[in-house]
Amino acid sequence: MTANRALVLVAFPIVLAFAGCATVDPRPDYQTTIDRISEATGYETVYRPGEDELAQEQVDSLLNDGLTADEAAQVCLLNNPDLQAMFFDIGMARADVVQAGLLSNPTLGLSLRLPSGGGLANLTADVAQNIAEIWQIPARQRSAERQLDSAILEVAVGVADLVGRAKTAYFETVAASQATTLAIGNQGIAQLLLDAALARQEAGAGSLLEVNLARSELTGADITVQTAQREAYASKIALATLLGLTVSPDELDLIEPLPDPPSWQLAEERLQDLATQHRLDLKAALQSAEAAHAEWALQKRSVFRNLEVGVSLERSHRTPQTDLDFVSDTIFNSISSGMLTPPSLTRRKSKHTNFIIGPSIALELPIFDQNQAQIAKAEYKYRQALKMLDSLLRALTQQTRAASNQATTSWGIVRSYRDHLLPQRQDNLNLSREAYRLGKTSFLAVLEAQRSYLKARRQYIGSLFDGARSLIALEQVTGQPLSKILEATPQSATRKDGESNP
Repeated sequence: MTANRALVLVAFPIVLAFAGCATVDPRPDYQTTIDRISEATGYETVYRPGEDELAQEQVDSLLNDGLTADEAAQVCLLNNPDLQAMFFDIGMARADVVQAGLLSNPTLGLSLRLPSGGGLANLTADVAQNIAEIWQIPARQRSAERQLDSAILEVAVGVADLVGRAKTAYFETVAASQATTLAIGNQGIAQLLLDAALARQEAGAGSLLEVNLARSELTGADITVQTAQREAYASKIALATLLGLTVSPDELDLIEPLPDPPSWQLAEERLQDLATQHRLDLKAALQSAEAAHAEWALQKRSVFRNLEVGVSLERSHRTPQTDLDFVSDTIFNSISSGMLTPPSLTRRKSKHTNFIIGPSIALELPIFDQNQAQIAKAEYKYRQALKMLDSLLRALTQQTRAASNQATTSWGIVRSYRDHLLPQRQDNLNLSREAYRLGKTSFLAVLEAQRSYLKARRQYIGSLFDGARSLIALEQVTGQPLSKILEATPQSATRKDGESNP
């Protein structure tokens, strides 16, 4: 067997077994992530890497004929660039899984040494493979797979949070728009007060002070309109940014108003059960703990990190076909005879050496470094992950209580404004205006009644936004869309609410 053929026979099976079989296809993982996101948000239309044109077509379709809150959430899921970037974390995690299942490449060593007397050189060749990875690969793959599962859940958590932010920004923008409309209406109310003060002045019953106070109220109302318009524009910019849109904010047409108070209340205990079963951050923390445990197991198997076995081949050097060396023989013969003497022309036979081939082994001896530090580090990371999971579980109970209380309180405040405070203050304003016209009350009483009514109208818009935000908080704290919460949670009915917002 020649040296070349021996080398090929050793290396070829290794190369054939591992070359070209490693492919990275994260598409099933993308689908798993989308399923997780859909479960948490209720929306099935989610960006998928490599389908940007389709996503853009869907966004254009959603933007036609105005946006509802649900449509804004779907645009965010399709078009937000931060969300799109998150998906590539999953691709990288899948690549790590593929890499974890591969043996390292074999090593080939060649050495060529030339003999001083000429002739064929000494040649050595070694092919070696680290077989310690054979028992490390299963643990390495489990660790990488747990990291992939964790990455999927972390992306789903980030996307669900982004959807909540988009819906919050939607209702914040709607509230700002309604506040602008309200401010314009308040301008008209302030104008009525000024008209009444001017009429009283012309009749000789009013004073210039009253007129000036009414004018200052109208100026304040004008400023309030400008402030509301500025805030509405800023809210639209924030919403457009979350939706990944570059169009002018003025082109955003939000067609869904702030929601009215619901006719149900939710059982707090059932909310906690839902949160325990479905919260994505809780599942992500559990996966992180499992990934840390798998890494700990891997480090325990890495005490003997390198055990290389292979084949070593050596071909000894060969002298030339004739061993004549004219220069050295002339010098040697001349010194021996004491005079210049030519070399002998008699040929001597050359020596031949066969190939030497056999197995080789190289073992890294764990004398000084037995991987103690990395094993301990992995153990601490696992224990830390367990503590973080416990922290989430403990906080979850309080978070569901807070979300339930926020929803109940927020909508109770909305009802108090709508059913009691606003009608009362509007009646007070109407009565004070009539009394002022008849000269039965002072201008300051009318002014105070008007201020109280306008303040209550502004606060009512704010309470409606707080109520809408409380519904989003319920979705986030349970990890479920509101429709599924209502399906799974016993509800106690309250009276129906049919009045529209002012």
